[in-house]
Amino acid sequence: MENDAIGAGVRNGGLFSTTEIRILICYILNAVKEPVPASMLSNILHFEGIANVFEVSDAMAHLEANGQIVPVDDEKKYYEITPEGTSVANELDSSLSLTVRQRAYIATMKMLAKIKNAKGTRFHISNENGHSYITCSAVDGKVTLIEVKMLIPDEKSGTYIREKFLENPSEIFSGIIEKLSK
Repeated sequence: MENDAIGAGVRNGGLFSTTEIRILICYILNAVKEPVPASMLSNILHFEGIANVFEVSDAMAHLEANGQIVPVDDEKKYYEITPEGTSVANELDSSLSLTVRQRAYIATMKMLAKIKNAKGTRFHISNENGHSYITCSAVDGKVTLIEVKMLIPDEKSGTYIREKFLENPSEIFSGIIEKLSK
């Protein structure tokens, strides 16, 4: 395929063809079987070095205009695949390297897990008596199920802790409950 995409930020083995980028988007949306935030998909493919962020955005606009993906909300933040897009994914995904497909799929699934984890958690960084704290809470609607408050060196550390916490909050809370209930 012709290299017709902008290559800024794309690593060796990444995609330099707009057609391949469109196929990959259809492949991802077909594989995850749930709506995906457009900005998240652009960022994931860019940060993984698979495709240029602007090319991904253009490819999504093209796929939407051709009826292969559709927004599932009014702000066009989340997209899902249509039967036409599923057909593209099923017929053409083998034209993409297995490595690219796997990297993109795994990165997408990790990000979707973080989004789901964030919905059931709350974070608050506070300063009390000259000290910084982060409070991490597991919530169910308006009910707080468990809450942990930790002293942190600074707000930057709090942001790092928040990101690590979002990778698997249930593991952290389960560990605390297990230790307390023995």
